[in-house]
Amino acid sequence: MDKGLKTPIFNREGEAVKSILLPKEIFGQKTNKALLAQVIRIYLANQRPPTASTKTRSEVAGGGRKPHRQKGTGRARAGSIRAPGRRGGGIVFGPQPTATLLKAPKKMRQKAFSIALSDKYTEGNILFVDSLEFKQPKTKTAAKILTKLPLKKRGKILLVLYGDSSTSSKSFRNLENIKIKKIDDLNILDLLKADSSIFTLDALEKLKERFNYGNKQSD
Repeated sequence: MDKGLKTPIFNREGEAVKSILLPKEIFGQKTNKALLAQVIRIYLANQRPPTASTKTRSEVAGGGRKPHRQKGTGRARAGSIRAPGRRGGGIVFGPQPTATLLKAPKKMRQKAFSIALSDKYTEGNILFVDSLEFKQPKTKTAAKILTKLPLKKRGKILLVLYGDSSTSSKSFRNLENIKIKKIDDLNILDLLKADSSIFTLDALEKLKERFNYGNKQSD
């Protein structure tokens, strides 16, 4: 039976208080840059808002009556200033917003997500803490905790929390280069953009549920 990856759990003082086994199917996948790139392209394409838009004759404001009489002016007849042939009129066959939703199969998304987690774990850029709860929000205390945790890189830090965790969020959110995400909202781009990631134990358990790890283990 696969025993998993032995990993230390740290407390707020940066001390390793215990060890746990991480599932290899989540944190022990072989890298696949082609799959990562494909899923990221799909994700970014779906985030891109459709911006190109032109107004047709029916959408241009004004021009409810004829700009001049039909005959006797020497000019070509005209029914509306909204006509495409007139300055400021509607556009014929102009670009319109199109929402193109690209889809990736669930297994593909999960595979790419686990590869991103595995790559970060292999590089030593994922760290697990037992708890980051506060009685009251305190940014100064949060900053001290970060200095004590043995982070390999201290650039952009991703803090992954479980549930509301309002005191934790309020304590860390004003610190520079910190991004806070709930585990349910975590996506592959968040992981790849971060230099280091910190998961609470509660968030880790929720992550296992996201991969149905508990159900597979009991089968």
